Amino acid sequence: MWFDRHLQVKLQGMARNFKVVMLVGARQVGKSSLLAHLYPDLKHLTFDPYNDQYGAKADPDQFLKNFPSPLILDEVQYTPELLSSIKRFVDRSPEKGQYFLTGSQNFGLLKNAAESLAGRVGILELNGLTYFERIGKLDSHWLKGYLTHPQNFFTSLTANPSESIYDKIWAGDLPALATIEPDFITNYLGSYIQTYLERDIRVFENIEDMDKFDRFLGLCAAMTSREINDAEFGREMSLSSPTIKRWRGRLMASYQWREVLPYYGNSIKRLSKKSKGYFCDTGLACYLQRIPSPLALASHPNLGHLFESYCINLISTLCTTLSPAPKLYHWRTNGGAEVDLILDYNGCLYPIEIKCKTSAAKKDARGIIAFTETYPHTTIAPGIVLYTGDYPLHLTENCIAIPWNSYSR
Repeated sequence: MWFDRHLQVKLQGMARNFKVVMLVGARQVGKSSLLAHLYPDLKHLTFDPYNDQYGAKADPDQFLKNFPSPLILDEVQYTPELLSSIKRFVDRSPEKGQYFLTGSQNFGLLKNAAESLAGRVGILELNGLTYFERIGKLDSHWLKGYLTHPQNFFTSLTANPSESIYDKIWAGDLPALATIEPDFITNYLGSYIQTYLERDIRVFENIEDMDKFDRFLGLCAAMTSREINDAEFGREMSLSSPTIKRWRGRLMASYQWREVLPYYGNSIKRLSKKSKGYFCDTGLACYLQRIPSPLALASHPNLGHLFESYCINLISTLCTTLSPAPKLYHWRTNGGAEVDLILDYNGCLYPIEIKCKTSAAKKDARGIIAFTETYPHTTIAPGIVLYTGDYPLHLTENCIAIPWNSYSR
């Protein structure tokens, strides 16, 4: 079964304007499938960390002569030698869309691409399959309306009240899981983690104790949607802060972990200086926390944090379709006032609070009210509270609650 992706129109636009298009993202999020769907007639080659099957490492120039463009090249992080050769080859022709590259980790990949292919490459990040991609609502999701018409976008919203958020969080967003039988989801996720450790971590990071790194993954999953505290991580793992930072960097480089910076503005109030961290796929986070089913998740103490992670990942994906993409922040004072997400877009701030509850009330908007009062001279849109209820609700004059899965009728 094929699902159209949010990013495909932007990717096609990149191909019309750049000689090289690089599509990056976590393993198995659909990078190769998307390119094969959009460009079915192009030759498609995949590189391997252990076997130089096509001779691309040994002689990149000869490889490009043997396989002329246009060409799709998968997992180019395993053949970084190829990038400088691609530069020389694309400079011989003004044609756009000569090479399509994919990579599932950026341990130097993006830096090398930016340096070797400056002015020639357009880079896009593909994330997991969103709820709106599954139901075919690519352009009518709530975020698009909120960023363009924040005062009245909610009047046309609808949602499917039969949708179970527990199923969505527990399975996660890897495209293969959209069609797999539920009894085999944990088997797939277990295999994914093992492959990730063997092919993305062991190849690029000299970690002697892989069992300890595996436990580090589990700790990150348990700490998703919380402020990052390397000292706390270090105590739990008996590791130094530099090691924790390096390992966390490896997770980010392989698109398994994202971080949201704190928002400061110009306030003199004492604000949190810590970023918040999020596991990029809640299905993997549930697997690493040994949550056996959606039913078990419904009563799990980390449900609220996992719902927040799910929503942050969804919003991050939707933002990739915009140019430029909004900047993402969180806000928290030492006094306890907080807003889960602040979108900085087109000169305006959009505050979003996330609550895993089926009803919403004025008290759920307290953080948004505090944020608005803290920055009275800043342009701030009406705030929204994402919740698991069935319909939009007015909470205050400048804050509404909307279902997480809302879209325009």
